[in-house]
Amino acid sequence: MSDAVLVLNSGSSSVKFGLFDISAAEPTLLCKGLLDEHEAKPRLAVKSPAGEDLFEAHRQASGADSGDLFADVLGFVDDRFGDHRLRAVGHRIVHGGPDYSGPVEVTDDVYAKLEQLTPLAPLHQPRCLEPIRTIAAIKPDLTQIACFDTAFHHSMAPPASRFAIPRRFEARGIRRYGFHGLSFEYVAGRIAEIAPVLATKRTVIAHLGNGASLCALRDGRSVDTTMGLTPLDGLVMGTRSGTIDPGVLLYLQQHEKMSAEDVQHLLYHQSGLLGVSGISADMRTLLASGETAAREAVDLFVLRATQEIAVMATTLGGLDCLVFTGGIGEHACEIRSPIGERLAWLGVRIDAAANDKGRERISGGDSAVDVLVIPTNEELTIARHCAAVLQAKA
Repeated sequence: MSDAVLVLNSGSSSVKFGLFDISAAEPTLLCKGLLDEHEAKPRLAVKSPAGEDLFEAHRQASGADSGDLFADVLGFVDDRFGDHRLRAVGHRIVHGGPDYSGPVEVTDDVYAKLEQLTPLAPLHQPRCLEPIRTIAAIKPDLTQIACFDTAFHHSMAPPASRFAIPRRFEARGIRRYGFHGLSFEYVAGRIAEIAPVLATKRTVIAHLGNGASLCALRDGRSVDTTMGLTPLDGLVMGTRSGTIDPGVLLYLQQHEKMSAEDVQHLLYHQSGLLGVSGISADMRTLLASGETAAREAVDLFVLRATQEIAVMATTLGGLDCLVFTGGIGEHACEIRSPIGERLAWLGVRIDAAANDKGRERISGGDSAVDVLVIPTNEELTIARHCAAVLQAKA
C-alpha cells in the first residue's frame, strides 16, 4: 500500500486541495480539487492531474457545516484511493510568527500558539486553522502538519526585517516577517532546476495575484520582501491597500471617527483594486473594462509593483533575474509588459511575442536581466514538507 498526504491550501472563501503519493522521492499528484463553502450550494469538485472531472458533490444550503465538506473530501479519498494509506494532512498556515521557521506537526500546544497569531493575519489565520480543528474532530488520530508562509523569510535579517519603532517592540515580535513563502520556495527551486546559473544570481520574484508580494533572493535565500508584520503591507492587491501612510489611519480614526475594526475592514476588504476602481477586485475584469477608473486601478498596480521591484534591486545591489508568478503574474501579459517598460533603466527588456504567448523566458535578446514566467505550486511544496516530517518521525 502506497503512502499519501492530503494538502489543504485555505483561501478567504475556498480551499484548494491536492492528494499526493509520497512513496517516491518526489511527491506525485493523484488528484486536485476545490472546496467552496460560500456558493449558494457549497460544493466539492475533484479533478485528475490532467484536469478531468472525477467527482462533484453539492450541499443543499449555504452555511452548511464545514465539517460535512471536509468529511466529503476524506470520504472521496477513502473510496477512490483505497490503495493508498493517508498518512497526514498538510496545511498552509499564513503566519508562523517568530517561533516556526519550518514545518511542524500540529499538537494542542502548537495550535494554541498559532491561534494567538490571529491579530497578525486576521483575514487569513482563522481560515487556515479552521480545517485543522475540523479534521481533528473527524479523524483525531490522523497526523496534521503545519507549513508556514512566513518560514521562507526567516533568513531575512536586520535591517531588512526591522521597523523604525522603539526596539522594545521588536523584542515582542513586532518585525517584518514576509509571506507567500511557500510560493517563493517553490519558484526558487524551479529556477535552480531550469536555469542553474541563475540560482546564485540577484533575483526578484513577483508573486502577483489577489494577494501580491515580492521577494528578493540572493543565493536562493530571501533577503527582503514587501510584506511586513501582516499580509496587508506592500503592493496593491485585490482588496488590500498595501503600503499606506500611517497618518491616513490616524486621520480615519481621529477625524472620520472610524473604529479599529472599521479601519481593518476598509484596508483588508474594501481597498486595493476594488477600492480604486469601484468596479472589481479581479484583474481580468479590470483589464477588459473600458472604464477610466478600471484603467487607473491597473496603472496604480503596475506603478507600485515597479517601484517595489526597484526597492528589492536596491537591497540586492542590482538585478540579474526577474520572475513573474501567481495568477496575475503567470497569465496577464498586459501587466508584465508595462512593468518591463518601466524597468528599462535597470536593463529589463521584454520580448513582446514571447510575453504574449506566456513563454517561460520572456526577456529579449538585448535584456541585461533574465525575465521568466514560472507557475507556482504551493501544494507540492507542502507535500514535500509533509513527506520530510513523516520520514523524520519514522
